[in-house]
Amino acid sequence: MGQNSMGQDRKRILVACGTAIATSTVVARKIEEELGKRGIEIETTQCKAAEVPSRVQGHDLVVTTTFVSGTGDVPVIHSVSFLTGQGLERDIDKIVQYLKG
Repeated sequence: MGQNSMGQDRKRILVACGTAIATSTVVARKIEEELGKRGIEIETTQCKAAEVPSRVQGHDLVVTTTFVSGTGDVPVIHSVSFLTGQGLERDIDKIVQYLKG
């Protein structure tokens, strides 16, 4: 994996929504765009909420628009701000803090 501007290996974010069709694509692209503006390169993977327990390993963070369980020690941010725009900056700041953690 490549190095990002934080001088660390690129972080991996699992993006989950109910069906993993349109919503997770929108959310993943928005996260990549917003973190890119801050010079933070990430890798996103999309999945259905039900797939999170089997796909979470190897990820640094889960961002979801619906309830998920089975993430173990991987932190979860539940947010619709990537769809509505309301609270987006706050959620991006949360993501940055988790990734720096």
